[in-house]
Amino acid sequence: MIRPVAGGVQLLLHVQPGARVTALAGQHGDAIKVRLAAPPVDGRANEALLAFVAEVAGVAPRAVRLIRGASSRQKVVEVDGLTPEGAAELFLGE
Repeated sequence: MIRPVAGGVQLLLHVQPGARVTALAGQHGDAIKVRLAAPPVDGRANEALLAFVAEVAGVAPRAVRLIRGASSRQKVVEVDGLTPEGAAELFLGE
């Protein structure tokens, strides 16, 4: 779910595009569930996801990258400048 990497963390996310609002929605198995208001069309959901993760993490959008899962609901996102403890607090409320 949250894995430390050089300079930041990787987050395993389960994404639900086309939701009413964009929000964190707890856990889905071993992933962090994210509901996105953006539709899964022309990469809009991926763009919205990266912007949302940057906003929640309090980092610049350029510090967030999609590593795996561009066309899947299961995605791996890397966030620079975030510790695993900080990510757990921000994304899981721990």
